[in-house]
Amino acid sequence: MAHSPPRSGRPPIQHLQTVVDLLETPSLARIYAHVLQDGPVTVADIVDELDIPQGTAYDYVQKLEVAGLVGKTCDQRPYEYDGESLSLTLSTDGETQTITPALIAAVARRDKNEDIDVYIERHGLDGLAVALEYAEEYVDGTVTHRIAARELDLSPLEAEIILQALEPVATEYADAAV
Repeated sequence: MAHSPPRSGRPPIQHLQTVVDLLETPSLARIYAHVLQDGPVTVADIVDELDIPQGTAYDYVQKLEVAGLVGKTCDQRPYEYDGESLSLTLSTDGETQTITPALIAAVARRDKNEDIDVYIERHGLDGLAVALEYAEEYVDGTVTHRIAARELDLSPLEAEIILQALEPVATEYADAAV
C-alpha cells in the first residue's frame, strides 16, 4: 500500500509512477533534487549546472510538473521552477519504507558516485534508504561506521565507504529529515 500526502489533486497512481521513475532514473532524480534545493531555476540553469541535454531537461521538468513535484514560479518565459517536497510511505508485508527528497538526492548521485551505484547494486534501494538513515545519524555523531556496519550487516570498510558517500546528502537534508 502507498500513502502520500495529496498534491494538487494529482491521481495517486500517477504520482506514484513519477516517484518510481525518480528512483529508476538518476538524471530525473538529479533534476528534481536540484530544483528542490536550488529553485527557483530555469531549464537553462538546469542544463548548464547539471550538464543534461536540453531536450531531456525540458521533458523531465514537464514530467515533474505534471506530477506536481515542481511548479512554475512565474508566468513569463523563461519559466522558473521550484520544487515541492515529497514523502511517500510504502508498506508491504509488514515492511515500511519512506521515500524522501534525501533518498531521491542519493539516487541522483548514483551516476556520479560509484560507491552509491555499487551499494544499490548489492543492497537495492531499500538498503540505500536504510544506509541513508544511518548516514544521517553518522552526520549527527550518534552512530559510528562500526555501529552501522554491525546493524547493516556490512564489513566496517563497506559501511565507512557508503556512509562517506551519503554524508553530503545527509548534511544537505539534515533540516528536512523526517
